[in-house]
Amino acid sequence: MGGNKEYVKEIEGARRDLRALISNKKCAPIMLRLAWHDAGTYDAKTKTGGPNGSIRREAEYKHAANNGLKIAIDLCEEVKAKHPKITYADLYQLAGVVAVEITGGPNIDFVPGRKDSMVSPEEGRLPNANEGASHLRDVFYRMGLTDRDIVALSGGHTLGRSHRERSGFEGPWTKDPLKFDNSYFVELLKGDSEGLLKLPTDKALVEDPEFQRYVNLYAKDEDAFFRDYAASHKKLSELGFNPPSCLRPILKKTIISVAVASTVAILSYLYEINRRIE
Repeated sequence: MGGNKEYVKEIEGARRDLRALISNKKCAPIMLRLAWHDAGTYDAKTKTGGPNGSIRREAEYKHAANNGLKIAIDLCEEVKAKHPKITYADLYQLAGVVAVEITGGPNIDFVPGRKDSMVSPEEGRLPNANEGASHLRDVFYRMGLTDRDIVALSGGHTLGRSHRERSGFEGPWTKDPLKFDNSYFVELLKGDSEGLLKLPTDKALVEDPEFQRYVNLYAKDEDAFFRDYAASHKKLSELGFNPPSCLRPILKKTIISVAVASTVAILSYLYEINRRIE
């Protein structure tokens, strides 16, 4: 792979192709889910699992919690074919970052350099939607994350919908499942809404006092949500990963151009969504 200018150039090429792919296929939700599920198996004590690309293995993507993710894995292959030097680990996490940005969410700092693994963790490390607050803490504390991270990352459910054949649940969490905003928290505080999904793990966020204070904050202050979400997403995407210091000076030179390109892509995406709705 190599931590050098050529690899960073490949990353930026893949970023551009992911923007086009996600915009054209309207697949931001499942790309975000792919990134989360590859990273969310991390165990801080054993240093196993995490964002290492192992979810591409049949043994792992066939875990019950990963139902449907083969769709996203196959879509990523289109980008991987054009940029073969990029690791799957980097590709899947970059896809998650782009999915958030292209739908109007915050820019998330992305540092490449993750190594691929062919070793999959045992099944059962990802959150179970039928459980409550204690289960969420067990899962996320195992990764080394906090209560703030739990609530902020849950806000990513502003994108997408649940499919009965994959999870046993059906429906979107918000009224606009292709727009990243703070409406997940706004809807949570409204209670049960006709047509909108609220899983037991969602309800736990308003039933637990510590979680609820973040729900209240994010429902009231979208800027606070975006700030915390970007930080928590970055932490999740780097679990067990020590970014190569040699890449940072190179990456700093690309930040402005990437931010400008992201803004143009987001505006184009949202314009197209609004045009189709009208």
